[in-house]
Amino acid sequence: MNQRKFSIKRTTQETDISLDLDLDGNGIADVDTGIGFLDHMFCSLAKHANVNLTLRCKGDLEVDDHHTAEDCAIALGQAFDKALGDKKGIVRFGHAYAPLDEALARVVVDLSGRPFAHISLTLDDGMIGNLKTENIAHVFESFAMSARITLHVDVLRGKNSHHKAEAAFKGLALALRTAVSLRSDSTVIPSTKGVL
Repeated sequence: MNQRKFSIKRTTQETDISLDLDLDGNGIADVDTGIGFLDHMFCSLAKHANVNLTLRCKGDLEVDDHHTAEDCAIALGQAFDKALGDKKGIVRFGHAYAPLDEALARVVVDLSGRPFAHISLTLDDGMIGNLKTENIAHVFESFAMSARITLHVDVLRGKNSHHKAEAAFKGLALALRTAVSLRSDSTVIPSTKGVL
């Protein structure tokens, strides 16, 4: 099996990011974005997707959290896309329900090569830790666009915004874990087009 790993260095005037991703890891994460709740979500994603993730970001947090959240998601999506390679042998589709106490999220993914995101989190306006809740949906959208995947995220119920956001990230992790897993025949591209 080819190693499904990718490392990326992404530097702009707003952020300086280094990221290492291993799709065939064991859920180990070492994340420091400068935004505690975002670190928590990326660690949860790695743990439940069973991928290894190392992520460092120095961002312009003196401005606000938007650039850091967006750029980390873009870098993660780019690394995810590159680590998948030609996508031979992957299951391609994945879906999951993930609860966290009173919150319940449903996530469906297609590693189609066609970027699309429908994100419905129903989060209260405001902050979770030092991350604006409006930027959480943007993280999902930015990841989907740069990973070139179709992503549907719906929080079906919940009261606590932390719980709803975390249920969504865990749902994404579980759906991706299925979608990137390999079939017994690892030479087939799962598409009638013959390419993803």
